Amino acid sequence: MTDKIGIDSYREGHKYDFGGGGGGSGEDGFIKEQDRLLPIANVGRIMKQILPPNAKVSKEAKETMQECVSEFISFVTGEASDKCHREKRKTVNGDDICWALATLGFDNYAEQLKRYLQRYREQEGERANQHSAGNVPEGKEETSTYRGELHSSLSLGRFERCKSIW
Repeated sequence: MTDKIGIDSYREGHKYDFGGGGGGSGEDGFIKEQDRLLPIANVGRIMKQILPPNAKVSKEAKETMQECVSEFISFVTGEASDKCHREKRKTVNGDDICWALATLGFDNYAEQLKRYLQRYREQEGERANQHSAGNVPEGKEETSTYRGELHSSLSLGRFERCKSIW
């Protein structure tokens, strides 16, 4: 089956329903397009964060990016899932995603994500220790800034790669 723009919609045993009609996810083995793609509002919000405040993003650009990032996530997750299947594990974890990124040639992203994952785990361990010791009043938990740091460092990496092309 191909979608309306000729993309092969059979991937790794999944059938995608690009028609938008009938049946929910899982019925007859079809995955609805809305279940396959990230929400376009989230994609647009992420795109706007990197642009100057007065910049606009067209609907076509958001939809194109939505397709790309959704496919990228499926691609990386599929590779990680295959590894887990070979190792007879059912749960894909952060280390599996890092491994998949490196295996697929996204070494820069894998290294950044490994550092993020390590710091996240350290922070979660500290948070668990504080809770068990009763040191954190309810509603006064620290919030992580690592996600923003990861986003910034990955963006800087993109900039450096683009700069080297010029």
